[in-house]
Amino acid sequence: MNRFGITFDGKHSYRDFDLTVAEKVIGNPRKRKIKERIPFSNVVYDFSGIYGEQEYEERTLTYVFNVKDYDKIDLENKKTEVINWLLKPNKKVKLVDDYIPGYYFLAEVEENPNFDEMRYHGQLTVNFTAYPFRIAEREEGHDIWDEFNFLLDYAQETKFDVFGSLDVVLYNPGVNVSHPIINATEPMEIVKNGITYSVPIGQSQSFDFSLAPGKNGFTVKGNGTISFHFRKELI
Repeated sequence: MNRFGITFDGKHSYRDFDLTVAEKVIGNPRKRKIKERIPFSNVVYDFSGIYGEQEYEERTLTYVFNVKDYDKIDLENKKTEVINWLLKPNKKVKLVDDYIPGYYFLAEVEENPNFDEMRYHGQLTVNFTAYPFRIAEREEGHDIWDEFNFLLDYAQETKFDVFGSLDVVLYNPGVNVSHPIINATEPMEIVKNGITYSVPIGQSQSFDFSLAPGKNGFTVKGNGTISFHFRKELI
């Protein structure tokens, strides 16, 4: 028996509800394109990345669950319990697919689930509306070797001791821009691409300071310890 399933809003489809997965479709997000055609020509300009990053539409995750019970009343009660579990969150919450280890989605059920009832069982089709990217469970810089993926992961340090000035290189292995949470033991400055960002003591996050996909080089000025906390996001 296939005991794999999903964990959604803190509960597992099989362990908590005895549901098995009959079918699933992990949809991919569509790029959000902003185009303009030059009048009286075949030239089309794409302005989608004018601010440095490609935007994506939300993605759809579809799961078809087998719901079984040999009593019609109990089957109806189980269906009600499952639907209430799925529809309870009023925002996107964590969804973990057992077959996609190391990552999670942020998802919400917005549409009414469809229940195809048979004699003693039925199939419940559920469409989740999800954030475009799957998010790594582990922060970048973790040293858990057994979980390291040679195709998708990057080994790097994300915590640095600074004495006056230090050139730092961080890699964002994801496809989406990341805005890291920064912890600093003393006030510092970050100089990146000619722009200076002030870093206060303690924990902070600024949407002005970001890590583009790939290599990011910058200089940290100050005296103390600074660490960067971020997760890669992949399609």
